[in-house]
Amino acid sequence: MSEAALEAAQAALAAEHAAVYGYGVVGGRVGDARAAEAGAAHAAHRARRDALARAVRDLGGRPAASAAAYALPFPVADAAAAVRLAAELEDRIAGVYSDLVRAAEGPLRRDAASALREAAVRAVRWRGSGVAFPGLAERS
Repeated sequence: MSEAALEAAQAALAAEHAAVYGYGVVGGRVGDARAAEAGAAHAAHRARRDALARAVRDLGGRPAASAAAYALPFPVADAAAAVRLAAELEDRIAGVYSDLVRAAEGPLRRDAASALREAAVRAVRWRGSGVAFPGLAERS
């Protein structure tokens, strides 16, 4: 694999670390109606994070460690803000997986495409609407 694939995998791993942290916040604020959805997304991002750490090692890299905390893009004081944060997390994840799809080959590329699709679906569920090309900068 190329250096570009390793760099993109590291970026996706860093984004997954941030998403795991962010979903901890979402889960604490989202309310009972969507708590199960937040829990499922949290578990999915933990699993993706762990798979990416293995992929980085397989590519010859040392997996980036998680930070102790992450800055949130806006205050999350209530359930509505938690839903917005979840959608934002998924948009960011889609972006890094889009980069990994472009950089990787074989099974890693297939896994990245699957992760991109999952993030796009979760973003639609949280936001209530989708974008034409999830993961691309033009989506905004």
